[in-house]
Amino acid sequence: MISRRGLTLGEPFAGGVASELVAPVTTADGGQAVLKIQQPHRESEHEAAALGLWDGDGAIRLLDSEPEEHVLLLERCVPGTPLSAAGGEAALDVFVELLPRLWKPAGAPFGTLSAEALWWSDSLEETWERFGRPFERRLLDAALEGLSELPRTQGEQVLLHQDLHGDNVLAARREPWLAIDPKPLVGEREFGIAPIVRSHELGHSRRHVLERFDRLVSELGLDRERACGWTIGQTIAWAFDGEHRQTHVETARWLLEAS
Repeated sequence: MISRRGLTLGEPFAGGVASELVAPVTTADGGQAVLKIQQPHRESEHEAAALGLWDGDGAIRLLDSEPEEHVLLLERCVPGTPLSAAGGEAALDVFVELLPRLWKPAGAPFGTLSAEALWWSDSLEETWERFGRPFERRLLDAALEGLSELPRTQGEQVLLHQDLHGDNVLAARREPWLAIDPKPLVGEREFGIAPIVRSHELGHSRRHVLERFDRLVSELGLDRERACGWTIGQTIAWAFDGEHRQTHVETARWLLEAS
């Protein structure tokens, strides 16, 4: 078991919200790794499987795991600087190269984008009402339309990192940049740019959002209408997180106005 391997625990990393503990460790043979103790959640349920499928190709390696205990031993990124620190244009250069590597054909055990879209849409209007209608009805309707129509006509099913933003890619030694913290889904590629488009740490204004969207769609050869629909849909579904509510709503509004 991981806990019996003589790991020396370092100071936990700051800023984690979806795990009980994320901390650097030194292994018994002097190696560097990261110990992650997850809070069980459907979005990160198959994190270990996603890292196993990627097998270090553009993402950190899974070194070991204890599935029943929700414990992962992970490759450590050194120096670990987030991609957002490189600036918006440089970050997009990295994402354009990285995304096709992560989009590997996949199926079970991962949850599907279709099922997740149904999950979001089933409660979206009720949540909007409960929060006091915090944004205009046309945004809600656009999200519901996309989440209803898009799942039925998807393209090739690939592994998606539905939270791949500028702080979930870190500088490393094995490769210049590696993705971390997957929240995996299986669905079409057009969904995969949504978290990057709303990655406010890469710059948050109408110009920043639309430039990110335009460049990703163009350089990755994606269907513009479908990518826009998925981005609005997930961004509005995730817009009730108090920390990001305003930026999510603004991102969806700017995309809808430009579509």
